[in-house]
Order: sequence, then C-alpha cells, then structure tokens
Amino acid sequence: MKIAFVGKGGSGKTTLASLFTGYLAGAARPVLAIDADINQHLAVALGSSEEESVALPTLGENMTLIKDYLRGDNPRITDAATMIKTTPPGRGSRLVRPFEDNPIASACFTDIAGVRLAVTGQFEEDDLGVACYHSKIGAAELLLNHMIDGEDEYVVMDMTAGADAFASGLFTRFDVTFLVCEPTLRSVGVYRQYADYAKDFGIRLVVIGNKINDEDDVDFLREQAGDDLVGWMESSRHVRAAERGTARPITELEPHNLDTLEAMLSTVDSTERDWARYQRQGVEFHLRNANAWGNGRAGEDLAAQVDPDFVLNPRLSLPSPR
Repeated sequence: MKIAFVGKGGSGKTTLASLFTGYLAGAARPVLAIDADINQHLAVALGSSEEESVALPTLGENMTLIKDYLRGDNPRITDAATMIKTTPPGRGSRLVRPFEDNPIASACFTDIAGVRLAVTGQFEEDDLGVACYHSKIGAAELLLNHMIDGEDEYVVMDMTAGADAFASGLFTRFDVTFLVCEPTLRSVGVYRQYADYAKDFGIRLVVIGNKINDEDDVDFLREQAGDDLVGWMESSRHVRAAERGTARPITELEPHNLDTLEAMLSTVDSTERDWARYQRQGVEFHLRNANAWGNGRAGEDLAAQVDPDFVLNPRLSLPSPR
C-alpha cells in the first residue's frame, strides 16, 4: 500500500509521516519511507542525526542508475536519456518491490530505526534560478511507477507542502493520501484546494487534525472536513521531546494519539487498489508531460513509450536484478 502525507507548510506533515512510519515499524510491518519534501527532514524525524541525514545517498543523484535499471529490455524506450519522470513500465521493463535487494536499493536506500528510507535530495543553492526541485522528485515518481507493492507492504511518502504536491502525476500514485490539517481557516483552505484537485481522480483523501488543544478545535475541523476527518493528534510531550533530540519508543506516545495512528492504519488496510486505474492514470499523466515538454526535450514522440497491453499488477514476475 502506498501512502502520502500532504498539507500546508508548518502543519506537522513530516511529524505525522514519521509517527505513522514509526508505528508501522513498531508493529513489525515492513515500511519504505520516501522523503520528497523540499526541506528533507524525515530522516531526522525518524531518529537520524543532522550530520547523518545530510550524508544520505539520494534518488536525485542516482537518476541515471534508476533509469538504466528500470528500462531493462523494454523495446519501446530507445535509451535511458529518453525516459522522463512519468515514463510508464511495459513489457521488458524492470519492476521493483520495495524490500528486495537490487542496484537501486543498494545505491539509494538506508535503514533507520527499522525503516527503509530513501530521500530525493536537498534543493541546492546552485539550483536557484536554473532548475526545478520537481526534477529531483521525478526520480521518486519514476520509481513508484515501476514498483509492485503488496497489501502487507507499506510505502510512505512525505510530499512537498501546499499545492506543489499536485505539480505532477505523483499525487495519483497513492492508495491513501493523509492531509494534515490544523484547526485554522488557512489550513482548511489548503484542504479544500486539495479536495478540489483530487475529486476528479478518485484520490482517497483523509484528513488528520494536528495541534489539537480542545473540543473547540475538534468541532471546527468536523464542521469543515466532515466525514473526511478520521482522527486528530493532541498536543504531545512525546513529539516535543523528539523535536528536542530525545527519541522515545512509539509505544510511549499518548494513548489518544496512538488510537489515531491505529485508525489511520485501519483506513489504509481497508483500501483496495484498482490496478487498471493506477496504470491508466500513469499513462494519462505521461502523455500530458510528453506533450507539454517531454517530446521537445527527447526529440521524439514519447507516446510511443506506452505499452497498450501492459497493466502493472502484483501477479507479474520480476526480472532478476543485475
């Protein structure tokens, strides 16, 4: 199951992503976490030091390796240079599972506190004015497009804040999208914007309240989000200790907050993926990107990369890593 965390900047999105990831790991659920936020704080939230986090290998710096591996023997892709972030898999492509050993995992994944972690990479000063951070997130999008994850496997992504999460087709790659919402009009405004974007794509958008102090906060979110609100996080000494550098076991989280994490997990586990829609939406956004900029960059019609008879599904056998 693929899960995204989105929300307004400062809403606590990364904190919730790390708590949910830690909750999965604490329950011995296999979890791959991917930090696709421009600020790249997920590693620290999971227990890494600042020094260790900045030295982590990144998906962005390994884009060539990722493309070379995933392309495999797909005859529709002339070479790795013509692959863009939305290039869909087809017959001959190499598919990946989140917890297998392969060249991408060896180069890009790190284990932190029982969690397999990948990071897209920091936005560097040299990028200012000449590059877009979305190009680094593209490595994660390409990887998810080629990933087969089972019902008992979890992939959790901390997305960019605000509407930037909808700047590519990446937002369609998830079974459940948790929107972290503070009890404020500004945060609710972001929720409404997300809900408007998501409604035409069958996105399961679930609201998790955060920074809740009293019943008035809960009532406000219930009024604004209705049935989309499935739980909320109350003020937490556990979280404050973690923010000060003192990591505690997830089992020491306050009882109500643990109950919210359990409700989130139940929401995820009750969701079924429509693999045909998953493939169809991937192709749709690939064609959009090809027409908007990909064809001009590649010098060819990237619609030819679409294999019309291929549908990603968990019954496919995976080629042996090389």
